[in-house]
Amino acid sequence: MSLFIADLHNFDQTVIQASHSKPILVDLWADWCSPCLVLSPLLEKIDREFGEQIGIAKIEVDDGDNMKIAGHYKVRGFPTVMLFRRGEEVARFSGAKPLHFIREFIEQHGDIA
Repeated sequence: MSLFIADLHNFDQTVIQASHSKPILVDLWADWCSPCLVLSPLLEKIDREFGEQIGIAKIEVDDGDNMKIAGHYKVRGFPTVMLFRRGEEVARFSGAKPLHFIREFIEQHGDIA
């Protein structure tokens, strides 16, 4: 499994640097956010389906200084899911989406062979 917890202090290493090896999906979420709680088990399914082809970083925006990541990327609502490749954000979506949407999002933007 390639789902992991990230934060402001390890973001550069676990997301930016790691995205040079494989696409990294970043889930910016909060525990008070109902759509975030709906999305979480879907991302766990995606993690099992895609395995080591992608990484999934979960960032709790209310934990420590993590809101600075949301501010840096001009995130306006939660959940917001961003896809990083080669050190750059290449796509994003907001809100809870169905499993087929998330699969298609990754296949369209993830450049997975």
